[in-house]
Amino acid sequence: MTKPDEEMVSRRIVIRAQDVVFLKGVVEAHDGIAQVYGERGGELVITAPKSREHELDELVADLTRELSSR
Repeated sequence: MTKPDEEMVSRRIVIRAQDVVFLKGVVEAHDGIAQVYGERGGELVITAPKSREHELDELVADLTRELSSR
């Protein structure tokens, strides 16, 4: 995996492998806020421009709540 440049921020999230497609769909539906990179199984890195860091943090928090309630 390539390392994000200095103008990017990333968040690591670990979810169940069967939830990866759902998470990617949600991220893609949020107007290009971020890119999702899979490391293996449900280990993901979500990367966004530094200017959208607050939106990324809110999205990750919402996804974490949603996926933990499933």
